[in-house]
Amino acid sequence: MWPLYAAGFTTAFGAHGIAANLGGHTHDAVTSLLVLGGLLALYDGAEVLLKPVFGTLADRVGARPVLLGGLVAFAAASAVYAVADSPGWLWAARLGQGAAASAFSPSASALVARLNPAAKHGRAFGSYGFYKSVGYTLGPLLGGVVVWAGGLRLLFVVLAVLGAAVAVWAGLAVPAVPPLPKARQTVLDLARRLADPAFLTPTTALAAATAALSVGVGFLPVSGRVDGLGTVATGAAVSVLAGCAAIVQPRAGRALDEGRLTTRTGLTAGLLVTAVGMACAMLPGLTGILVGAALTGAGTGLITPLGFAALAASTPAERLGQTMGAAELGRELGDAGGPLLVAAVASYTTLTYGFGVLAVLIGGVAAVVFAQRTVPRTAAEA
Repeated sequence: MWPLYAAGFTTAFGAHGIAANLGGHTHDAVTSLLVLGGLLALYDGAEVLLKPVFGTLADRVGARPVLLGGLVAFAAASAVYAVADSPGWLWAARLGQGAAASAFSPSASALVARLNPAAKHGRAFGSYGFYKSVGYTLGPLLGGVVVWAGGLRLLFVVLAVLGAAVAVWAGLAVPAVPPLPKARQTVLDLARRLADPAFLTPTTALAAATAALSVGVGFLPVSGRVDGLGTVATGAAVSVLAGCAAIVQPRAGRALDEGRLTTRTGLTAGLLVTAVGMACAMLPGLTGILVGAALTGAGTGLITPLGFAALAASTPAERLGQTMGAAELGRELGDAGGPLLVAAVASYTTLTYGFGVLAVLIGGVAAVVFAQRTVPRTAAEA
């Protein structure tokens, strides 16, 4: 399992480590906010388009080859800009990293499910989510240190080495998991399965959690600056959010496996806590920001392992890659849609109302999840 945890860390570290340092250290390549936005969107845009494709490919040829190929491609894409320092190659490298992450991220999720018994899926996905959250937390910090020491090219060198090392580690340690035989699936069959509440309910919860996480990371520092807080205080708020998410995930997964928590109850509670966290972010001053960050992190940390465990429980083993890829697509849409919603509301009113609208929306998702009688039950619940 450790190489799979490392793969989750790699995609998170690569996404946030570079994104946090593009604007301040690439004046020759980032000539405007529009260019910066395009570079930031490349990584997520590639994931939105390609994760379902690579998830389906993992079901067809096996998750391990897609995992290894994605990690090797990530290392190669990172090496492109490390070797050729030019604005054009920066765009190519960022696009290549996003496409590669689209391959190894859903493959890693599928392998987490395949390599663990159903009764331990909560703990397995909790641990996987923990190390991914560590990557999101340390990416801006360690990435900033690396860029300070040797520039953006050095950070791409570090990512190339990291991707290659994880690929070698996974090649040596992750066992071959052959694809399972499966009945022929038509497009209509796929549409029916993805429209089933057993898929939609946990995926919607995951998308809501990711939206809140993205909004917290992006807009809580802005709210802090409006209140006159310094960069240390706003940076601490983001660290509290990511840290709470990382701490809660393994514990939530363990509680699910031990029968102390059900999927339906856990998802509902996580969504409600997240909604309250967004509501607390509306309060002025450092207290509102820190409490909002802590609750948002805790809520998203509760949702993530339970959502993935529910998806694994409701999916035939031979279709795990496809389901994880489609679920990751839902998360990416939440990652983009949450900030867009808050920004749109804030542009007409204030950021406070943006937090409030998202809180109401997530609270509504919690009500829908609680009312659902078809939330998948994991093996521990059964």
